[in-house]
Amino acid sequence: MRIGPMALASPVVLAPMAGVTNIAFRTLCRELEEARTGTTSGLYVCEMVTARALVERHASTLHMTAFAPDESPRSLQLYTVDPATTYAAAKMIADENMADHIDMNFGCPVPKVTKRGGGAALPYKRKLFGQIVGAAVRATEGTDIPVTVKFRIGIDDTHHTHLDAGRIAAEEGAAAVALHARTAAQRYSGTADWEQIAALKAHVTSVPVLGNGDIFDADDALTMMAATGCDGVVIGRGCLGRPWLFAELSAKFTGRPLPVPPTLGEVADIIRRHGELLTDHSGEDKAMRDIRKHIAWYLHGFPAGSDLRRALALVKTRAELSELLDRLDPDVPFPPAATGPRGRQGSAASVSLPDGWLADPDDCTVPAGADVMHSGG
Repeated sequence: MRIGPMALASPVVLAPMAGVTNIAFRTLCRELEEARTGTTSGLYVCEMVTARALVERHASTLHMTAFAPDESPRSLQLYTVDPATTYAAAKMIADENMADHIDMNFGCPVPKVTKRGGGAALPYKRKLFGQIVGAAVRATEGTDIPVTVKFRIGIDDTHHTHLDAGRIAAEEGAAAVALHARTAAQRYSGTADWEQIAALKAHVTSVPVLGNGDIFDADDALTMMAATGCDGVVIGRGCLGRPWLFAELSAKFTGRPLPVPPTLGEVADIIRRHGELLTDHSGEDKAMRDIRKHIAWYLHGFPAGSDLRRALALVKTRAELSELLDRLDPDVPFPPAATGPRGRQGSAASVSLPDGWLADPDDCTVPAGADVMHSGG
Protein backbone atom coordinates (compact mmCIF):
# COMPACT_ATOMS: atom_id res chain seq x y z
CA MET A 1 0.00 0.00 0.00
CA ARG A 2 1.23 3.47 -0.86
CA ILE A 3 0.43 6.58 1.16
CA GLY A 4 1.79 9.38 -0.95
CA PRO A 5 5.51 8.62 -1.43
CA MET A 6 5.53 6.05 1.37
CA ALA A 7 5.33 2.37 0.42
CA LEU A 8 4.25 -0.05 3.16
CA ALA A 9 5.04 -3.75 2.76
CA SER A 10 1.84 -4.61 4.63
CA PRO A 11 -1.25 -2.37 4.68
CA VAL A 12 -1.36 -2.06 8.46
CA VAL A 13 -1.42 1.09 10.59
CA LEU A 14 -1.18 1.33 14.37
CA ALA A 15 -3.92 3.71 15.47
CA PRO A 16 -2.74 6.57 17.68
CA MET A 17 -4.12 6.00 21.18
CA ALA A 18 -3.69 8.52 23.99
CA GLY A 19 -1.50 7.20 26.78
CA VAL A 20 -0.66 4.06 24.79
CA THR A 21 1.17 4.59 21.49
CA ASN A 22 4.17 6.44 22.86
CA ILE A 23 7.73 5.66 21.80
CA ALA A 24 7.88 2.71 24.22
CA PHE A 25 4.84 0.89 22.81
CA ARG A 26 5.77 1.61 19.21
CA THR A 27 9.31 0.34 19.77
CA LEU A 28 7.95 -2.82 21.39
CA CYS A 29 5.58 -3.48 18.47
CA ARG A 30 8.37 -2.97 15.96
CA GLU A 31 10.79 -5.18 17.91
CA LEU A 32 8.27 -8.00 18.10
CA GLU A 33 7.41 -7.74 14.42
CA GLU A 34 11.07 -7.79 13.42
CA ALA A 35 11.91 -10.68 15.77
CA ARG A 36 9.08 -12.80 14.43
CA THR A 37 9.10 -11.88 10.74
CA GLY A 38 12.53 -10.39 10.09
CA THR A 39 11.19 -6.97 9.14
CA THR A 40 8.93 -4.08 10.08
CA SER A 41 6.31 -3.51 7.44
CA GLY A 42 3.53 -1.24 8.68
CA LEU A 43 3.03 2.31 9.94
CA TYR A 44 3.21 3.02 13.68
CA VAL A 45 1.57 6.31 14.61
CA CYS A 46 2.55 8.42 17.63
CA GLU A 47 -0.15 9.25 20.16
CA MET A 48 -2.17 12.34 19.27
CA VAL A 49 -0.77 15.80 20.04
CA THR A 50 -2.56 19.13 19.95
CA ALA A 51 -1.53 21.43 17.12
CA ARG A 52 -1.71 24.54 19.28
CA ALA A 53 0.41 22.97 22.03
CA LEU A 54 2.95 21.87 19.44
CA VAL A 55 3.21 25.35 17.93
CA GLU A 56 3.59 26.83 21.42
CA ARG A 57 6.29 24.23 22.11
CA HIS A 58 4.82 22.86 25.32
CA ALA A 59 7.47 20.64 26.88
CA SER A 60 5.08 17.74 27.52
CA THR A 61 3.85 17.83 23.92
CA LEU A 62 7.36 17.87 22.49
CA HIS A 63 8.20 14.92 24.76
CA MET A 64 5.27 13.01 23.27
CA THR A 65 6.64 13.48 19.76
CA ALA A 66 9.85 11.56 20.49
CA PHE A 67 10.80 8.88 17.96
CA ALA A 68 13.36 6.11 18.19
CA PRO A 69 16.59 6.72 16.21
CA ASP A 70 15.78 3.81 13.88
CA GLU A 71 12.05 4.49 13.62
CA SER A 72 10.95 4.92 10.03
CA PRO A 73 8.63 6.24 8.84
CA ARG A 74 8.01 8.60 11.74
CA SER A 75 4.28 9.23 11.97
CA LEU A 76 2.65 11.98 14.04
CA GLN A 77 -1.05 12.65 14.59
CA LEU A 78 -2.44 16.14 15.11
CA TYR A 79 -5.62 17.20 16.89
CA THR A 80 -6.59 20.53 15.37
CA VAL A 81 -9.63 22.75 14.93
CA ASP A 82 -8.61 25.75 12.84
CA PRO A 83 -6.76 26.30 9.56
CA ALA A 84 -4.20 28.82 10.83
CA THR A 85 -2.89 26.71 13.70
CA THR A 86 -3.00 23.63 11.47
CA TYR A 87 -0.81 25.35 8.90
CA ALA A 88 1.64 26.53 11.55
CA ALA A 89 1.91 23.08 13.13
CA ALA A 90 2.32 21.22 9.85
CA LYS A 91 4.88 23.78 8.63
CA MET A 92 6.80 23.37 11.89
CA ILE A 93 6.82 19.58 11.47
CA ALA A 94 8.09 19.91 7.91
CA ASP A 95 10.65 22.68 8.50
CA GLU A 96 12.14 21.02 11.59
CA ASN A 97 12.04 17.47 10.19
CA MET A 98 9.92 16.27 13.09
CA ALA A 99 8.08 13.51 11.23
CA ASP A 100 7.70 11.79 7.86
CA HIS A 101 3.89 11.60 7.92
CA ILE A 102 1.07 13.66 9.41
CA ASP A 103 -2.28 12.15 10.34
CA MET A 104 -5.18 14.34 11.40
CA ASN A 105 -7.67 13.33 14.07
CA PHE A 106 -11.34 13.98 13.44
CA GLY A 107 -12.55 10.88 15.23
CA CYS A 108 -12.24 11.57 18.96
CA PRO A 109 -15.70 11.10 20.59
CA VAL A 110 -14.76 12.22 24.11
CA PRO A 111 -17.35 14.72 25.44
CA LYS A 112 -14.76 17.34 26.49
CA VAL A 113 -13.64 17.40 22.84
CA THR A 114 -16.97 17.27 20.99
CA LYS A 115 -18.67 19.82 23.25
CA ARG A 116 -16.15 22.35 21.92
CA GLY A 117 -16.73 21.27 18.32
CA GLY A 118 -13.52 19.28 17.93
CA GLY A 119 -12.79 15.66 17.12
CA ALA A 120 -15.70 13.69 15.69
CA ALA A 121 -17.96 16.76 15.79
CA LEU A 122 -15.89 18.85 13.39
CA PRO A 123 -16.49 17.09 10.02
CA TYR A 124 -20.13 18.19 10.27
CA LYS A 125 -18.81 21.68 9.37
CA ARG A 126 -17.85 20.64 5.85
CA LYS A 127 -16.19 23.87 4.71
CA LEU A 128 -14.19 24.31 7.91
CA PHE A 129 -13.11 20.67 7.73
CA GLY A 130 -11.89 21.19 4.16
CA GLN A 131 -10.03 24.36 5.08
CA ILE A 132 -8.20 22.56 7.89
CA VAL A 133 -7.15 19.61 5.74
CA GLY A 134 -6.13 21.97 2.95
CA ALA A 135 -4.00 24.02 5.35
CA ALA A 136 -1.99 20.95 6.38
CA VAL A 137 -1.50 19.92 2.75
CA ARG A 138 -0.33 23.41 1.75
CA ALA A 139 2.10 23.52 4.67
CA THR A 140 3.78 20.34 3.48
CA GLU A 141 3.97 21.24 -0.22
CA GLY A 142 7.38 20.56 -1.69
CA THR A 143 8.14 17.85 0.87
CA ASP A 144 7.66 14.08 0.93
CA ILE A 145 5.35 14.33 3.96
CA PRO A 146 1.89 12.93 3.15
CA VAL A 147 -1.15 14.11 5.09
CA THR A 148 -3.85 11.59 5.99
CA VAL A 149 -7.18 12.04 7.75
CA LYS A 150 -9.06 9.81 10.17
CA PHE A 151 -12.73 10.28 11.02
CA ARG A 152 -15.88 8.45 12.12
CA ILE A 153 -19.17 7.70 10.38
CA GLY A 154 -20.60 10.85 11.87
CA ILE A 155 -22.03 12.37 15.01
CA ASP A 156 -24.88 9.87 15.30
CA ASP A 157 -27.16 7.81 13.08
CA THR A 158 -29.01 10.97 12.01
CA HIS A 159 -25.90 12.91 11.08
CA HIS A 160 -23.53 10.87 8.93
CA THR A 161 -20.57 12.80 7.55
CA HIS A 162 -18.05 10.16 6.42
CA LEU A 163 -18.82 10.22 2.70
CA ASP A 164 -18.51 13.99 2.51
CA ALA A 165 -15.43 13.95 4.74
CA GLY A 166 -13.70 11.39 2.54
CA ARG A 167 -14.50 13.26 -0.65
CA ILE A 168 -13.45 16.63 0.77
CA ALA A 169 -10.20 15.29 2.25
CA ALA A 170 -9.23 13.73 -1.08
CA GLU A 171 -10.11 16.92 -2.97
CA GLU A 172 -7.96 18.96 -0.57
CA GLY A 173 -4.94 16.74 -1.20
CA ALA A 174 -5.00 14.15 1.57
CA ALA A 175 -2.98 11.06 0.62
CA ALA A 176 -5.35 8.60 2.33
CA VAL A 177 -8.41 8.51 4.56
CA ALA A 178 -9.29 6.18 7.42
CA LEU A 179 -12.74 5.44 8.81
CA HIS A 180 -13.47 4.22 12.31
CA ALA A 181 -16.75 2.57 11.48
CA ARG A 182 -18.66 3.87 14.47
CA THR A 183 -20.48 7.14 15.14
CA ALA A 184 -19.39 9.49 17.89
CA ALA A 185 -22.55 8.50 19.77
CA GLN A 186 -21.40 4.88 19.81
CA ARG A 187 -18.03 5.86 21.23
CA TYR A 188 -16.32 2.44 21.53
CA SER A 189 -19.44 0.38 22.17
CA GLY A 190 -21.42 -2.00 20.01
CA THR A 191 -20.24 -3.33 16.68
CA ALA A 192 -18.36 -1.43 13.99
CA ASP A 193 -20.42 -1.02 10.82
CA TRP A 194 -18.06 -2.32 8.16
CA GLU A 195 -20.66 -1.65 5.46
CA GLN A 196 -19.90 2.04 5.87
CA ILE A 197 -16.23 1.34 5.09
CA ALA A 198 -17.37 -0.32 1.87
CA ALA A 199 -19.56 2.70 1.11
CA LEU A 200 -16.64 5.07 1.66
CA LYS A 201 -14.37 2.96 -0.53
CA ALA A 202 -16.95 3.10 -3.34
CA HIS A 203 -17.32 6.85 -2.84
CA VAL A 204 -13.62 7.75 -2.65
CA THR A 205 -11.56 6.20 -5.42
CA SER A 206 -8.62 8.57 -5.82
CA VAL A 207 -6.76 7.76 -2.57
CA PRO A 208 -6.44 4.68 -0.33
CA VAL A 209 -9.28 4.06 2.11
CA LEU A 210 -8.40 2.36 5.39
CA GLY A 211 -10.82 0.61 7.73
CA ASN A 212 -10.82 0.68 11.52
CA GLY A 213 -12.99 -1.07 14.07
CA ASP A 214 -13.26 -4.54 15.64
CA ILE A 215 -10.00 -6.02 14.35
CA PHE A 216 -8.75 -8.26 17.15
CA ASP A 217 -6.68 -10.80 15.21
CA ALA A 218 -5.05 -11.19 11.82
CA ASP A 219 -8.04 -13.00 10.32
CA ASP A 220 -10.29 -10.07 11.24
CA ALA A 221 -8.10 -7.78 9.12
CA LEU A 222 -8.31 -10.00 6.07
CA THR A 223 -12.05 -10.41 6.58
CA MET A 224 -12.54 -6.64 6.72
CA MET A 225 -10.55 -6.07 3.55
CA ALA A 226 -12.39 -8.83 1.69
CA ALA A 227 -15.79 -7.61 2.87
CA THR A 228 -15.26 -3.89 2.24
CA GLY A 229 -12.62 -3.63 -0.46
CA CYS A 230 -10.65 -1.22 1.72
CA ASP A 231 -6.95 -0.76 0.97
CA GLY A 232 -5.62 -1.24 4.48
CA VAL A 233 -6.50 -1.55 8.14
CA VAL A 234 -5.98 0.57 11.23
CA ILE A 235 -5.45 -1.36 14.46
CA GLY A 236 -6.58 0.22 17.72
CA ARG A 237 -7.80 -1.66 20.78
CA GLY A 238 -7.02 -5.03 19.20
CA CYS A 239 -3.31 -4.58 19.96
CA LEU A 240 -3.75 -3.63 23.61
CA GLY A 241 -1.87 -6.28 25.52
CA ARG A 242 -1.10 -7.89 22.14
CA PRO A 243 1.80 -5.91 20.63
CA TRP A 244 2.83 -9.03 18.71
CA LEU A 245 -0.37 -8.69 16.63
CA PHE A 246 1.57 -6.69 14.03
CA ALA A 247 3.92 -9.63 13.46
CA GLU A 248 0.88 -11.83 12.84
CA LEU A 249 -0.63 -9.26 10.48
CA SER A 250 2.65 -8.88 8.62
CA ALA A 251 2.91 -12.64 8.21
CA LYS A 252 -0.65 -12.86 6.90
CA PHE A 253 -0.19 -10.07 4.39
CA THR A 254 3.23 -11.13 3.15
CA GLY A 255 2.61 -14.86 2.95
CA ARG A 256 4.97 -15.87 5.75
CA PRO A 257 4.12 -18.60 8.28
CA LEU A 258 2.04 -17.26 11.16
CA PRO A 259 4.17 -16.83 14.32
CA VAL A 260 3.33 -19.09 17.26
CA PRO A 261 1.42 -17.12 19.93
CA PRO A 262 3.49 -16.46 23.06
CA THR A 263 3.30 -18.54 26.22
CA LEU A 264 2.59 -16.84 29.54
CA GLY A 265 6.32 -16.84 30.26
CA GLU A 266 7.01 -15.07 26.97
CA VAL A 267 4.26 -12.57 27.73
CA ALA A 268 5.93 -11.88 31.08
CA ASP A 269 9.19 -11.13 29.26
CA ILE A 270 7.33 -8.78 26.91
CA ILE A 271 5.85 -6.95 29.92
CA ARG A 272 9.33 -6.59 31.40
CA ARG A 273 10.62 -5.13 28.14
CA HIS A 274 7.65 -2.78 27.97
CA GLY A 275 8.42 -1.58 31.49
CA GLU A 276 12.06 -1.02 30.54
CA LEU A 277 11.12 1.02 27.47
CA LEU A 278 8.61 3.10 29.43
CA THR A 279 11.25 3.79 32.08
CA ASP A 280 13.69 4.97 29.43
CA HIS A 281 11.02 7.34 28.11
CA SER A 282 9.51 8.78 31.27
CA GLY A 283 11.31 7.53 34.38
CA GLU A 284 10.48 4.61 36.64
CA ASP A 285 7.70 6.19 38.71
CA LYS A 286 5.58 7.22 35.74
CA ALA A 287 6.51 4.08 33.83
CA MET A 288 5.18 1.82 36.55
CA ARG A 289 1.96 3.81 36.78
CA ASP A 290 1.58 3.48 33.01
CA ILE A 291 2.39 -0.23 32.86
CA ARG A 292 -0.44 -1.15 35.25
CA LYS A 293 -3.18 -0.72 32.66
CA HIS A 294 -1.15 -2.64 30.10
CA ILE A 295 -0.68 -5.56 32.51
CA ALA A 296 -4.44 -6.05 32.75
CA TRP A 297 -4.60 -6.24 28.96
CA TYR A 298 -1.58 -8.54 28.71
CA LEU A 299 -3.05 -11.02 31.19
CA HIS A 300 -6.54 -11.00 29.65
CA GLY A 301 -7.58 -14.63 29.31
CA PHE A 302 -4.56 -16.04 31.16
CA PRO A 303 -4.76 -17.73 34.59
CA ALA A 304 -3.03 -15.42 37.05
CA GLY A 305 -5.06 -15.39 40.26
CA SER A 306 -6.80 -12.42 41.85
CA ASP A 307 -4.10 -11.76 44.48
CA LEU A 308 -1.33 -11.56 41.90
CA ARG A 309 -3.42 -9.39 39.62
CA ARG A 310 -4.08 -6.97 42.50
CA ALA A 311 -0.39 -6.82 43.35
CA LEU A 312 0.53 -6.13 39.73
CA ALA A 313 -2.11 -3.38 39.59
CA LEU A 314 -0.19 -1.57 42.34
CA VAL A 315 3.37 -2.23 41.13
CA LYS A 316 5.82 0.59 41.90
CA THR A 317 9.26 -0.51 40.70
CA ARG A 318 10.71 -2.57 37.89
CA ALA A 319 12.29 -4.92 40.43
CA GLU A 320 8.89 -5.53 42.00
CA LEU A 321 7.35 -5.99 38.55
CA SER A 322 9.91 -8.65 37.64
CA GLU A 323 9.47 -10.47 40.95
CA LEU A 324 5.69 -10.57 40.59
CA LEU A 325 5.91 -11.75 36.98
CA ASP A 326 8.16 -14.60 38.14
CA ARG A 327 5.13 -15.99 40.00
CA LEU A 328 3.30 -16.68 36.74
CA ASP A 329 3.41 -20.19 35.27
CA PRO A 330 5.69 -19.69 32.24
CA ASP A 331 4.49 -22.83 30.45
CA VAL A 332 0.84 -21.81 30.10
CA PRO A 333 0.08 -21.61 26.36
CA PHE A 334 -1.70 -18.65 24.84
CA PRO A 335 -5.44 -19.19 25.42
CA PRO A 336 -7.36 -19.27 22.12
CA ALA A 337 -10.30 -17.50 23.74
CA ALA A 338 -8.16 -14.54 24.84
CA THR A 339 -9.20 -12.37 21.92
CA GLY A 340 -11.96 -9.83 21.62
CA PRO A 341 -12.40 -6.29 22.97
CA ARG A 342 -9.97 -4.76 25.45
CA GLY A 343 -9.62 -1.19 26.61
CA ARG A 344 -12.39 1.35 26.38
CA GLN A 345 -15.87 0.10 25.57
CA GLY A 346 -18.52 1.81 27.65
CA SER A 347 -21.94 2.45 26.21
CA ALA A 348 -23.52 4.66 23.59
CA ALA A 349 -24.57 8.16 24.64
CA SER A 350 -25.80 11.38 23.12
CA VAL A 351 -22.99 13.56 21.82
CA SER A 352 -22.15 16.80 23.61
CA LEU A 353 -21.99 19.62 21.05
CA PRO A 354 -21.67 23.43 21.17
CA ASP A 355 -24.97 25.29 21.21
CA GLY A 356 -26.39 25.58 17.70
CA TRP A 357 -23.67 23.35 16.21
CA LEU A 358 -26.04 21.52 13.88
CA ALA A 359 -27.77 24.66 12.57
CA ASP A 360 -25.40 25.41 9.68
CA PRO A 361 -22.99 22.83 8.28
CA ASP A 362 -21.38 25.52 6.09
CA ASP A 363 -20.46 27.76 9.03
CA CYS A 364 -16.67 28.17 9.11
CA THR A 365 -16.43 29.77 12.54
CA VAL A 366 -13.62 28.16 14.49
CA PRO A 367 -15.05 26.59 17.66
CA ALA A 368 -14.24 28.84 20.61
CA GLY A 369 -11.77 27.21 22.98
CA ALA A 370 -11.69 23.94 21.06
CA ASP A 371 -7.92 23.97 20.74
CA VAL A 372 -7.32 24.46 24.46
CA MET A 373 -6.93 20.74 24.98
CA HIS A 374 -4.28 18.63 26.61
CA SER A 375 -2.32 16.64 24.04
CA GLY A 376 -3.69 13.13 23.87
CA GLY A 377 -7.16 14.25 24.98
